[in-house]
Amino acid sequence: MKFLKALAATAILSLAAPVVSADSALKDILNNGVLKVGTTGDWNPMTVKDPATNKYEGYDIDVMTELAKDMGVELEFVPTDWKTLVNGVVGGNYHVTGSASISPARMKAAGYSESYISVEIQPYTTSDKADRFDGWDSINKADVNVAATLGTTFEKLVKDWFPDSSIKSIEAPALQHQEVLSGRSDVFVTSNIEGATLTRKFPKIVPINIDAPRSPTPIAMLLPQDDQVWINYVNNWIKIKKTRGFFDQVAEKWGL
Repeated sequence: MKFLKALAATAILSLAAPVVSADSALKDILNNGVLKVGTTGDWNPMTVKDPATNKYEGYDIDVMTELAKDMGVELEFVPTDWKTLVNGVVGGNYHVTGSASISPARMKAAGYSESYISVEIQPYTTSDKADRFDGWDSINKADVNVAATLGTTFEKLVKDWFPDSSIKSIEAPALQHQEVLSGRSDVFVTSNIEGATLTRKFPKIVPINIDAPRSPTPIAMLLPQDDQVWINYVNNWIKIKKTRGFFDQVAEKWGL
């Protein structure tokens, strides 16, 4: 009887205080009271850093703020860039990243959450060069300079899509659309999400006429590949928030 009572007491305690794996990022977050998020601050309207205040705003920022609030912890944004985004989460510089396209290359080293938004890729130029281009094939020419931000999915795509073009990889914090606005390059490709924002902000940037966008891609958060406890937590949080319309509300706020 004593054994049964002890067993019952142990069961009750285990329900009241669930154990989190000691190796999980979830344990670290809850113990230290801080969720560390890697973000680039250069993908409008997902994550934008104001250089005057060093504060971030955007779709990703709202999502991560909500995640930290629901976890009952503080939120710390860790600056990163696209070429080191995966290394940062693998090396433990942050627990999770903001939105990133799901790619086989990244999956070799890092894990992903479930997707909550998707993008399509479109080409853009400036209004003074728009008559040079009509369709994807018109970009793949030796006299066309295509800009791409180093380490992004866009850099790999333009190298694959435009082997005859001159590809110029731009080192952050410089941005590919700035290279085209300056006249040093002719074309850049980006998501329909960022493209819509850029064309509103810079009237000189215009979409190139195409039959259809390319490379529809789901977007998700990067997490440590071997931390299934943390991945499960984030995935279930995403499911709850999807069901309650949170992601739709944030997308509407940022015009997505």
